[in-house]
Amino acid sequence: MRIKSAKLKIHIPGPEEDRQINKGIAADPDTWELSAAEFKRLRPVRGRPKLAVPKVPINLRVDAEVLRAFRATGSGWQTRMNAVLRSHVAALARSGKCGPTRSPAS
Repeated sequence: MRIKSAKLKIHIPGPEEDRQINKGIAADPDTWELSAAEFKRLRPVRGRPKLAVPKVPINLRVDAEVLRAFRATGSGWQTRMNAVLRSHVAALARSGKCGPTRSPAS
C-alpha cells in the first residue's frame, strides 16, 4: 500500500513484505524484540552527541571567490574548509613555523 502526500512519499509494507522484514530481523543475532518492560524504559534522544573537543563559532572574512568555491562543493563545505585549515596548521607545525595547537578553552 502506498500513501502519497505533497511532502512525503511513505511506503507501508504489505503483509508479504512485512513477513520478509520480520524474517530478516529474526535472523539477525544483534537484534531482538523488546519486552514490554524494556520498551517502557526507552527515552528519546535529542540532538547531536556532545563532542569531546567542540568546535568554536567564529566570524571569518574570506575572499568571495574562496567562499564560492567551497560552497560549490555542496553540503559539508564548512567541514571541508575546516579540514583544509587543519591540514595547513599541521604542515606549519611539522615545519616548525608554529608551535603545538591547543583548544581555546585550555
